Amino acid sequence: MPLYRSHVLVCGGTGCTSGGSDRIYDAFLKEIEAQNLKDEIQVIRTGCFGLCAEGPIVIVYPEGAFYSKVADSDVKEIVEEHLLKGRIVKRLLYRESVEEGQIKSLNEVKFYKKQMRIALRNCGVINPENIEEYIAYDGYKALAKVLTEMTPEQVIDWVKRSGLRGRGGGGFPTGLKWEFAAKAPGDVKYVVCNADEGDPGAYMDRSILEGDPHSVIEAMAIAGYAIGSKQGYVYVRAEYPLAVKRLEIAIEQARQYGLLGKNILGTDFEFDIEIRLGAGAFVCGEETALMTSIEGHRGEPRPRPPFPAVKGLWGKPTLLNNVETYANIPVIILKGPEWFASIGTEKSKGTKVFALVGKVNNTGLIEVPMGTTVREIVEDIGGGIPGGKKFKAVQTGGPSGGCIPASLMDTPIDFDSLTALGTMMGSGGMIVMDEDTCMVDIAKFFLEFTVDESCGKCPPCRIGTRRMLEILQKITSGNGTEEDLEKLEELAYSIKDSALCGLGQTAPNPVLSTLRYFRDEYEAHVKEKRCPAGACKALLRIVIDKELCKGCGICAKNCPANAITGQIKKPFEIDQSKCIKCGVCIEKCPFKAISKKA
Repeated sequence: MPLYRSHVLVCGGTGCTSGGSDRIYDAFLKEIEAQNLKDEIQVIRTGCFGLCAEGPIVIVYPEGAFYSKVADSDVKEIVEEHLLKGRIVKRLLYRESVEEGQIKSLNEVKFYKKQMRIALRNCGVINPENIEEYIAYDGYKALAKVLTEMTPEQVIDWVKRSGLRGRGGGGFPTGLKWEFAAKAPGDVKYVVCNADEGDPGAYMDRSILEGDPHSVIEAMAIAGYAIGSKQGYVYVRAEYPLAVKRLEIAIEQARQYGLLGKNILGTDFEFDIEIRLGAGAFVCGEETALMTSIEGHRGEPRPRPPFPAVKGLWGKPTLLNNVETYANIPVIILKGPEWFASIGTEKSKGTKVFALVGKVNNTGLIEVPMGTTVREIVEDIGGGIPGGKKFKAVQTGGPSGGCIPASLMDTPIDFDSLTALGTMMGSGGMIVMDEDTCMVDIAKFFLEFTVDESCGKCPPCRIGTRRMLEILQKITSGNGTEEDLEKLEELAYSIKDSALCGLGQTAPNPVLSTLRYFRDEYEAHVKEKRCPAGACKALLRIVIDKELCKGCGICAKNCPANAITGQIKKPFEIDQSKCIKCGVCIEKCPFKAISKKA
């Protein structure tokens, strides 16, 4: 194996790729060759580093120089100054990685300091398209261990003792699910990976598949051995082309290395994996709908029981976990269940990956021990709210979750704490909101998503969520009544009690949690016809302060609705009947004389 004096790691996750990291990767190869450095410097395209707000990201080792927001035009300077002359280009370094002229270790940077990467352990570290790099980081060592040293029963016992719970949303004990599938009678069983991640703002599972696909393949093979299965399926949505491509490469490499197929690692164990592409239906994230889709039918949920562990894919016992759950398995096997169980809280063991997005400075992919508080995530890891705005709430669990208000920022994040607050862990989406966010509008946004994505099989979800949405639309347009609030709450509880699947049953959560913690905002919309956050256009007025207006006429020239009139050098006026509340006049006014009034 050739030895290199420096390694250039270029983020190849979806976020950085969309920012041009492929061009940056190619530019490094070209410039390094031009400088005759190709025998000394290796360029590696990795998975997501996590700090997506600073992408495209390039890290150069052994110095650990963390270059952020790198452009194609910066590559020549990095190669000539850093790689050729040994002078780090400080102007391109991530601002927090430099302190008093010294470069700090990434582990000392606030964004990474409180993180603990288990599921994401190899993301941003290895080339996901090279199986040998995964093997060099103990890859497939766990599979070898279970095949040569452990019985299937011992494997399941270790997973149970680890305390690992499903990371897909429900939080069901993983070991128990494996035990049910193992004990179910039948010669044919299936192992399925749910990679149909459809929550708005969520990209945890996709990033693991893009950055470390072999960890999922290895875990599925271990699961196959544990329950007596020879066949696995990864159900991933087709709109994740990079994840699909890297998964296909990884599966083919594993077959070539004898890690999938027959007589794996010289034993009589046989297991293989196929990919099934989903069309992007949110409901196919629900396990029974997902299996129905794999079978070639329209993705619709079916009643439970029977549960998949007893009667799943094609009527056979089926084990189904999501990407993040599987990604933890090899580490548990190598380090032991007690090690994993020592992390987190009493009933929520290990770590959790979150996609931290919204009104926060450091958006990106994070992994923290269970029990980390909302405050630590938003203020320490996330770097607080941009523009000096106040933190208002964080939404967890996507369309099935709810909102946690600022007054509960010190809540530890674990399965039971979130459930007690009326929200849920979900797959790991975390949307931060500031004082300018209208909570009624947020509830409406998630209801719009649910209505659009409902499979329509059961009336409570198909009809009930639409009626809820109509009430929210009525409230945000200024036509709501106090009776509407009562109807909204009544409908929400009715749907929770009667919808067919988990997605329908949790669809009212965003409404119920905002009603619980932000009822005053609903009442302001209904009683005062006012949006306190100034976000609902129908309840806003854009006004000109006559004291500040200089009569320049810039606002009138830029108004697309011709709603502003007046004479030069005299205060202008806005015709509220014509104003479409687009805010262009506010942006264009050089004297800050125009503002929104709730």
